[in-house]
Amino acid sequence: MLDFTENAIKTLKNSVEESDYLRIAVKGGGCSGFMYDMQIEESPNEGDTILEFDGVRICLDRKSSFMLSDTTIDYESTIAQAGFKFINKKATGSCGCGQSFSC
Repeated sequence: MLDFTENAIKTLKNSVEESDYLRIAVKGGGCSGFMYDMQIEESPNEGDTILEFDGVRICLDRKSSFMLSDTTIDYESTIAQAGFKFINKKATGSCGCGQSFSC
């Protein structure tokens, strides 16, 4: 299932309120077909899978749960950029900028 690095959880704990849920989803779009999306929500939707990592609550819809299985989310910060990085073993390709992927 979905996993997070220690650095990603540390970053999320500093960004998300205890009462919030972080929705992680896969949406159609981008030049490779799919894009990752992260949104803060007040409550999960019916049918969502709920995961918890060190107090951070994650909600996934059914389609996203399948597409994100075997995915690790990391947080990287460099001089040039900072952000979450999805390492998805199901992805068969990605675009040059790394913002979209194919399965």
